[in-house]
Amino acid sequence: MTLANQLTLLRILLIPALILVFYLPFKWSAFFSALIFSLAAITDWADGYIARKYNQSTPFGAFLDPVADKLMVAVALVLLVEVHGTAAFAIPAVVIVGREIVISALREWMAELGKRAAVAVSGIGKIKTTCQMVAIIVLLLFRPGVSGFMTFVGYAALYAAAILTLWSMILYLKAAWPELNPANHAGGGDH
Repeated sequence: MTLANQLTLLRILLIPALILVFYLPFKWSAFFSALIFSLAAITDWADGYIARKYNQSTPFGAFLDPVADKLMVAVALVLLVEVHGTAAFAIPAVVIVGREIVISALREWMAELGKRAAVAVSGIGKIKTTCQMVAIIVLLLFRPGVSGFMTFVGYAALYAAAILTLWSMILYLKAAWPELNPANHAGGGDH
């Protein structure tokens, strides 16, 4: 078990801690929720850095890392949807989670065709992830009614992440379109 994989597993173990702390009826729960999510975000960066720098990339890590990322973000967004309780929050949250489902399915399908590289992670994805992490940390820390300005900052970062999410999804679908287009295949396909 490499250090990079241990950090990825730690990120998954932080999910129940995030849920528990989020619901604790104490003033400090917002701070510690944001701290737990921040730690998870740091492990996301650190496990990738360590895997590349020390040649610790493994098939297990390649599978588990994106799963851990998506689970942590989806859980945090679900928790935040409950406290924000508005369409203005739910819409970007649904866009982000929905895109992850679509792209995960697309990557799996492209891998079956042996064309996984056509839908590799892009630079836009890194900017999107940064906006997403900033939004979630700010919104975990500043619950509704605490700071109008910080809520605005959190929403702005969340909408930026949602827009970049849609843009990157379009780029992924465009890259995969030759395989998705039935006109490019004899017989048209099964569906």
